[in-house]
Amino acid sequence: MNKIVRLGTRESALAIWQARAVEKELNQHNIITKIVKIKSDGDLNVNKPLYEFGVSGIFTKSLDIALLNNKIDIAVHSLKDVPSKPAKGIEIKSVLKREDPYDVLVIKNKNVDFNSNLRIATSSVRRKCQWLYKFPNHIIKPIRGNIDTRLKKLFNEDFDGAVFALAGLKRLGFSKDINIKILEWMVPCASQGTIGIAGLKKNKTLDKVLKNISCDMTKRLVNEERQFISLMKGGCSKPISALALRVGDKIYFKTNICTMDAKKSISDISIFKLDEEDIAIKSYKKNIKLGAGNILKSFR
Repeated sequence: MNKIVRLGTRESALAIWQARAVEKELNQHNIITKIVKIKSDGDLNVNKPLYEFGVSGIFTKSLDIALLNNKIDIAVHSLKDVPSKPAKGIEIKSVLKREDPYDVLVIKNKNVDFNSNLRIATSSVRRKCQWLYKFPNHIIKPIRGNIDTRLKKLFNEDFDGAVFALAGLKRLGFSKDINIKILEWMVPCASQGTIGIAGLKKNKTLDKVLKNISCDMTKRLVNEERQFISLMKGGCSKPISALALRVGDKIYFKTNICTMDAKKSISDISIFKLDEEDIAIKSYKKNIKLGAGNILKSFR
C-alpha cells in the first residue's frame, strides 16, 4: 500500500504514545503512516470535572469529525473514552492487547493513614463514588489535566493522593518513580487500559491489516464490558463499572454500580465459561435482581 495512512490522535503525551504504538504495528505490515494531532473538547477545558460536561465522547468528538471530513484515515483512542455506541458511520475496527486495567492511588507519603481524613484527587465520578463508599471520611477534590499535569498538581497542592489508571503511568514510564497502591478492589472503567482504532464503516481499505494487529481476546472481553455499560445506560457521568478478566478457562466478570451520593453500592463477580455467550446480558440481569434498577432510577 503506497498511500500514507493518517493516524488521528489527541495531543497529550499518552495519546501520542498510543498513536506511536499503533504506528509501529502498521509499519511492521509495510503501511506508511503519518500522525495527525487534533485537540479535543476535553483537553481544551481542564478545569471542569468530566462528569459536569453531561455528554459522552468529549475526548473523541473532534477525532470523529476529522474522520467524517476525511482529515484522517483512522483515529487512535483510549477505548475507555469512546462511547459504547460510536458516532454514526464510525466503528471500532481494531483493539491492541490490553495493558493492566486497574486503577492505582499515587500517594505522597508511603505511610499514609487511611483512617484519617485524607484528601484524594480525582475528577472521575466512578472513582469518586467507589472511593467514598469505601472511605466515607475522606474528602474528594477535583483534578484535571494530562498525567504529567495531574502528578505535578498532586505533589504541589494540598492532596494526600490521586487516582490514576495504571496503564497510562506504565506507558509513560512513571510507575517506577512514584509511590503507588494498586486498587484491585476498585472496578475500573469499561475497556480501561485498551487502545482502540476507529475508522469509517464504509472505508474497508485497512480492515484486513487492522484485523491482523487486533487482539481477539482483548476485543471480546472489552466488548462485554462495553455492552454491560450500554445496557445500564452508563457513561463517564455515571458511576457504573465493568471488568472482564480471563483466568485460565474461565472469565471473571466484575461489576459495580453506586448511587451518586456514594451511600449505596452493588458489586458483583460472576464466573463464566471461556466460550460462554451473552456474558454482559446475563450480568446485567443479575445486577437488576440485586437491586441495580433502583440505583438506575435515581440517576434520572
